[in-house]
Amino acid sequence: MAFDNKKKLGIIGGGQLGRMLIQSAIDFDFIIHALDPDPEASCVHLAHHFVTGSLTDYQTVYDFGKDMDLITIEIEHINTAALKDLEKLGIKVFPQPGIVEIIQDKRLQKSFFEQNGIPTAEFVLVDDRESVKNHLEFLPAVNKVGKGGYDGKGVQILRGEADASKAFDAPGLLEKLIDFDKELAVIVARSESGEVRTFPVVEMAFHPEANLVEYLFAPADIDASTTEKAAQIAIKTAEAFGIVGLLAVEMFLTQSGDILVNEVAPRPHNSGHQSQRANFTSQFEQHLRAIFDLPLGETGQIAPAAMVNLLGADGYTGEAIYEGMEEIMKVEGVHPFLYGKSKTKPFRKMGHVTIIDSDFEKLKEKVNFVKKTLRIIS
Repeated sequence: MAFDNKKKLGIIGGGQLGRMLIQSAIDFDFIIHALDPDPEASCVHLAHHFVTGSLTDYQTVYDFGKDMDLITIEIEHINTAALKDLEKLGIKVFPQPGIVEIIQDKRLQKSFFEQNGIPTAEFVLVDDRESVKNHLEFLPAVNKVGKGGYDGKGVQILRGEADASKAFDAPGLLEKLIDFDKELAVIVARSESGEVRTFPVVEMAFHPEANLVEYLFAPADIDASTTEKAAQIAIKTAEAFGIVGLLAVEMFLTQSGDILVNEVAPRPHNSGHQSQRANFTSQFEQHLRAIFDLPLGETGQIAPAAMVNLLGADGYTGEAIYEGMEEIMKVEGVHPFLYGKSKTKPFRKMGHVTIIDSDFEKLKEKVNFVKKTLRIIS
């Protein structure tokens, strides 16, 4: 596809990922439409046209998309039947609806890994809470709901028979509990022409209560052979799907040195936010390049980096107050990104901070300083 910034791009979802995608799209002067159920969504003041409506309602998604030239997503919980019918009209939809459909359901996603020879943790499918009791010998395991889980919701650990009564009473799976050394992620970009590039492997640390990424370091502190293995597994996964756009591949590095794919996301991802300051091309720009079939950008890092998620402090709900913002902004290499959310609540994603430093020890010091200094209260 030749460069044409007059084509209308529709983004399904108007949250912070859509916001940052639009911020990058402004550089190319693309025409952006966004759809979100929240009339105060993060994208509302940035999109050329903003529509308030359900992402899961067929008619709403279809009516929004029928006048677009190209459609992309910033969240998976959407009506894929409408997107498939929009494809039939000749509208390009990236990532492709069939891929999103697989990734929407963790049962289908894990089965896809198994069928395509992508290394992943051993698992069994379960239909409800009662059927979990038929697999007590499989415990300890991670119990995941098939559909609807997001940002740590719909995921829990069942350590033994005593926990079986707590299992989700919905179709899902049991995934063998992995004794991992590190949690890694690789973002792969794949264009419509088939050009593929990966971002450097990142190492993630998860919040103990919210069960979502609290901070990360890039590149990951792993050896060259592990780095190459992670990148190749990520590429294999993206090629197996045939995805156009970004695919974020989350992985476990086991104590024995194996790499297992945990989950994937077909869009810009929390594990790529540091690219806004640390890489020659950000994940958001790369996603746009991929879906518009433009040459993919250089993904190398300018400097070692970290990213800290800004979560609403526990115990605070209401108008957001950013305590300690001035202090962190005095530190070299520290840059906050806020998501346009006026109200905070416990563990709500309100923004993130990218941090760069050529000295890894100083980078860690800066991460700790940001974590203890900046609080979002009300």
